[in-house]
Amino acid sequence: QVQLVESGGGLVQAGGSLRLSCAASGRTLTTYTMGWFRQAPGKEREFVAVISWNSARTYYADSVKGRFTISRDNAKNTVYLQMNSLKPEDTAIYYCTTERTPNRLSTEVSSNWYWGQGTQVTVSS
Repeated sequence: QVQLVESGGGLVQAGGSLRLSCAASGRTLTTYTMGWFRQAPGKEREFVAVISWNSARTYYADSVKGRFTISRDNAKNTVYLQMNSLKPEDTAIYYCTTERTPNRLSTEVSSNWYWGQGTQVTVSS
């Protein structure tokens, strides 16, 4: 059973930075895409960023492009999301994900992902 545990969320002022981490257990993630999604109150869960198994490919939502950076350390079974220049509209629960299928890469919310429990990010204006 794959388990994903996020950390690093919190309260930050607009313009500030946070770094989210996600530690995976239950399997090695060497050949699996990892990603981050988020869900704001009253809104549907949305894509934020994904990274391929070897870090060769990364994709970002337009709303975070240039401000957020996804990275991974396969030796530590961990994925990160560096968030800079945060805005109030970035306030959401952030979920770490990993694909169920090796080498598959998607930016869609679906049952093909394993999901973490989420970590709250709140950006004050």
